[in-house]
Amino acid sequence: MRALISVSNKDGIIKFATELAEMGVEIISTGGTYKTLKDAGLDVLEVAEITGFRECLDGRVKTLHPLIHAGILNVRDDQHHQQQMKEMNFQNIDFVIVNLYPFRETILKEDVTLAEAIENIDIGGPTMLRSAAKNSKDVVVVVDPADYQTVVDQMKETNEVSMATKAHLAYKVFLHTANYDAMIARFLGEQLESKEDFPEKLTLTFEKIQDMRYGENPHQKAAFYKEIGYTKGTLANAKQINGKALSYNNINDANGALALLREFDTTAVVAVKHATPCGVGTANNIYDAYEKAYTSDPVSIFGGIVVCNGEVDEQTATKMNEIFLEIIIAPSYTAKAKKLFKKKKNLRVLELPDILYSHPHTLDMKKIDGGLIIQEADRCLFNDDEEFTVVTKVAPTATQIEDLKFAWKIVKHVKSNAITLAKNGMSVGIGGGQVNRIWATQQAIAHAEEFVGGAQGAVLASDAFFPFDDCAETAINAGVVAIIQPGGSIRDQDSIDMCDKHGIAMVFTGMRHFKH
Repeated sequence: MRALISVSNKDGIIKFATELAEMGVEIISTGGTYKTLKDAGLDVLEVAEITGFRECLDGRVKTLHPLIHAGILNVRDDQHHQQQMKEMNFQNIDFVIVNLYPFRETILKEDVTLAEAIENIDIGGPTMLRSAAKNSKDVVVVVDPADYQTVVDQMKETNEVSMATKAHLAYKVFLHTANYDAMIARFLGEQLESKEDFPEKLTLTFEKIQDMRYGENPHQKAAFYKEIGYTKGTLANAKQINGKALSYNNINDANGALALLREFDTTAVVAVKHATPCGVGTANNIYDAYEKAYTSDPVSIFGGIVVCNGEVDEQTATKMNEIFLEIIIAPSYTAKAKKLFKKKKNLRVLELPDILYSHPHTLDMKKIDGGLIIQEADRCLFNDDEEFTVVTKVAPTATQIEDLKFAWKIVKHVKSNAITLAKNGMSVGIGGGQVNRIWATQQAIAHAEEFVGGAQGAVLASDAFFPFDDCAETAINAGVVAIIQPGGSIRDQDSIDMCDKHGIAMVFTGMRHFKH
């Protein structure tokens, strides 16, 4: 028997090759792997000794040779194949142990160049792997070092690897090469000036971080995968420093909380429950921002998720520990804050230094039965007052403008139909996920009345236009002093007239923020 070994990741390869050699398997190898095995004292043949063709082009060509691929691809019980092998004096290769140039590791480097990435695109490796996987009935193919021991154990026990194991190893190869090629295609596509946002053929690749206890409900299996090269500032990059493992719902809810937090360049705290913001506060420090987020809805925050864009100190940690929270995420924590959180064994505390980073190529994807719908991430928010239009006789004051911008950032992340009330850098009422806009308005007002004494002096943001003037009228009657909405209804004038009748300001943004 003969094994061809050529690996970039050399973890465990000396032990594996030694055990194969002890079972009478002849080892052939290439380049750095050959040197590693030779230096370890193994009797190894270089591929060039088999092919009679030395490596060339800086190693770009070494295993692309008929003697190699015929040895892998010939079908052992096909008489025609075997007759050709005999006539050409070719020998079988029974094991192919290959892993690929580190393209993934290369493109994840901050300063990677296109030339460096291209040079780390493996050609011979995938070719050998695919050849061996195609012929897995006769050839044992190993791409994952975690499978070395399985192969050794079966060889020692029965002097062969079972058909079931060979089939599984071949399946892993095609998963691996598909993953590898998908990374290459996406990386190279992003280097093009004529980059396609939505190519005709789309292949995405992810790596599993963990299996989960269950999904949204206990009867649903689940796992957490990360998107290779797109994890900066995301939960996939967070370091957990306290508490039990994250659940499926934890991850989904926390992801939404982080998306809202990224809207703020001032000190902010966001509280989320069931993927919906329940409290948002901005202030000069994290403690005061948390106080605002908590005060805006002290009921829903219980058992919720809190994310902060500044360091959590002892005072804030003490306050947070007064209630039951599922998760706290921040860029950093003081030593005293960490010590306080450790008193709550189940509280999940995550550290995410790049918490405000948003990858420029992030796409919003939703899996549906039979397909996938994809869109650009909703990044649209105005940055100055000139980007919205005052449509009423009265213009908003400077303070109201700041509150309108604040409310507009929040409503973007609330399930449609969505209404947000805000005042002084604090959400005071949130209504979302309703089948009509007036219900969302009434819900937001009811929350304000329950938790902060009402909506007097607050502003209102709506994620889409008002189809009637009932939302404006209801808000005004509750004490709302300014409204921000996209506009675009054939009955816009009705809402404008309602605001003018009561002397309050309304501005149009010209953009909608549906979130379904």
